Amino acid sequence: MQSAVVGVVRAASRFRWTVCALLFFATVINYMDRQILGLLAPVLQHEIGWTQVQYGRIVIAFSAFYAIGLLCFGRVVDWLGTRISYAGAMLVWSVAAMLHAAVGSVMGFAAVRALLGIGEGGNFLAAIKTTAEWFPRRERALATGIFNSGANIGAVFAPAIIPPLSVLYGWRAAFIIIGAIGLVWLAVWLAVYRPADRSAQGEDFDDPRDEVEALDARNANAGSPGWGVLIRKRETWAFLIGKFLTDPVWWFYLFWLPKWLNESHGMDMQHIGLPLVVIYAITTVGSIGGWISSTLLHKGWSVNAARKTAMLICACCVLPIAFVSQVDNLWAAVGIVGLAAAAHQGWSANLFTTASDLFPRRALGAVVGIGGMAGSIGGVLFSEVIGQVLQRTGHYWVLFAIGALAYLIALAVMHTLTPRMTPAKLDA
Repeated sequence: MQSAVVGVVRAASRFRWTVCALLFFATVINYMDRQILGLLAPVLQHEIGWTQVQYGRIVIAFSAFYAIGLLCFGRVVDWLGTRISYAGAMLVWSVAAMLHAAVGSVMGFAAVRALLGIGEGGNFLAAIKTTAEWFPRRERALATGIFNSGANIGAVFAPAIIPPLSVLYGWRAAFIIIGAIGLVWLAVWLAVYRPADRSAQGEDFDDPRDEVEALDARNANAGSPGWGVLIRKRETWAFLIGKFLTDPVWWFYLFWLPKWLNESHGMDMQHIGLPLVVIYAITTVGSIGGWISSTLLHKGWSVNAARKTAMLICACCVLPIAFVSQVDNLWAAVGIVGLAAAAHQGWSANLFTTASDLFPRRALGAVVGIGGMAGSIGGVLFSEVIGQVLQRTGHYWVLFAIGALAYLIALAVMHTLTPRMTPAKLDA
C-alpha cells in the first residue's frame, strides 16, 4: 500500500514538469502573437501610413484592454479554475491574432489589438496560479522562470519566422499562421491537463513552516477575497507598484525595438531579424533568473533576502541601457539592450513569485490580476509618452534613461512597503 502511494506521489511530481512545459509553450505563443505587430510595424507604417502617435495609440489599445483582461481574468481564474480559464484565454487571443489579417486601418488595428489584449490577460494569471497549485514554494521561482522564459523564446522565434513569412506570403498570412498555432496548443491542453490533486503530491509539498501555506490550510474552504479587501493591503501595493513601474519598460522593448533598429541603425525587414534574435536569445538566459532566489533559499537565506537580492542584481544590470543611444556600433548596442531585457525577465520571474510569497493561493489570481492591470496602465501612459517624444524630437535617449532607473525605484518602494516580506493577513 505504501509503495503504491509513493508511486502516485512520484507520478504527480513528474507530471508537474509536464504542466510547466505546457505553460512554457503557451507563453511562447503568447509573445509571438504579441510581438508580430512590432516586427511588421515598419511595413505596416509604410502601407497604412500611421504616424508615431497613431502607432503609439494602437499599442495603447492593447495595453488598456490587457489591463481589463488581467483584472477580469484574475477573478475568472479563481472562479473557474486554471484548466477552463486558460483554455478560454488561449481561444480568445488566438482568434484575435488571426483577425489582424482582416483589417487595414488604424481603427481596425486598434480594435483587434484590444481583443488580443483581453485574451492575453489570462496567460500569466492562469500560469502563476497553476504553478502555485502544482509546485512547492521552494520550486516556484524556478518553475516561474522556466515558463516565463517562453516570452523570450517566442521573441526569438518571432523575428526569425515572421519577417520571412511576410516577405514570402504577405503580412496578412503571417498573422493567420502565427495565430493558428494557439489553437494547436489549446487542443493539447484540453487533452492532457488535469487539476492538481494535493493528496497525491506528497507530505513535502506543504512546508509546515511556510506561513502562506499555513494560511491556505486554515482557510481551505474560504473563497477568494474581494478586490476591496486586497487593495487595502500594503502587500498588494508592493506588487502593484513593482508591475506599474517596470512592465512598461518591457513593452517598450517589445513594441518599439524594431522601429528603433529601423530608424537608428537602418535595419530593413530583410535584416532586422538577426539583431532581434540575438537580443532575445540573450534575454532567454535572464528568464531563468528565478534560480538566483531559489538557490539562495536552498542555502538557507530568508525569502525576504533571497527575493530582494535577486531583484537588486537584475535592477543593476539594466542601468547601462541609459547610454545605448550614444552607441554607434550595432552589435554593441544589441549587447546592451540584450543585457537589459535579460535582467527584466530575471526581475519579472522574482516579482511574480513575490505574489505567491505574500498571498495564499485563494487570493493569488486576483492579486496578480490587480498587479498586471497596474502594469498595463503604466504601459498605456508610457506608450503615449513614447509616441509624443518621438513625434516631437525623434530621439530615444530619454526613453532608455527612464527604463534604466525604473527597477531601482520600484525595488525601493517595494522594500518600503514590505520590509520583511511578511505574508498578508486576510479575513477568512
